[in-house]
Amino acid sequence: MESQKQHWKAGNMLYPIPAVLVSCQRPGEKPNAITVAWTGTVCTNPPMVYISLRPERYSYDIIRETGEFVINLTTEKMAKAVDYCGVRSGREVDKFREMQFTPEPSQIVKAPGILQCPVNIECRVVSVQELGSHHMFLAKVLQVNVEEALLEENGRLDLQRAGLLHYSHGEYFSQGSKLGSFGYSVRKRPKG
Repeated sequence: MESQKQHWKAGNMLYPIPAVLVSCQRPGEKPNAITVAWTGTVCTNPPMVYISLRPERYSYDIIRETGEFVINLTTEKMAKAVDYCGVRSGREVDKFREMQFTPEPSQIVKAPGILQCPVNIECRVVSVQELGSHHMFLAKVLQVNVEEALLEENGRLDLQRAGLLHYSHGEYFSQGSKLGSFGYSVRKRPKG
């Protein structure tokens, strides 16, 4: 079989990825939210994540100074607000007011979560790596706040119910349908 692929220059093509809102706040100032797609899991134990921001972004200095932020998972219904928070600067607009977000007090960090988001992940910065166009904030997860409506009777989290938003090469998408679960390819079928 002959390859029918084109060869492109190096670039970020790891898609789809979550489209999240990162909230932050300086003491005594308004909260801010920035849309971030350069984010992900780094470690399970201790639980760690990262976000990558351009240094010229308004939220960059806030997070660098305070050393904390909240990653807020977003939903399909929030797509317009997510896009808005990625193209407007908190220097010029109050995104919480414009998008009618409710700041929700966090349990551990001072930065608020966003009440309208089904999951809020409270984070404290461990290090900042200056990588080029973006600087990566490596952070410990201190607390996860989950909307109770997403819990099954046994307490298991069902994120599929949330209708999470994803980003792929400049476009927003909703979650797809379940195809399997971890380990299903090798799991033995019940005899029957």
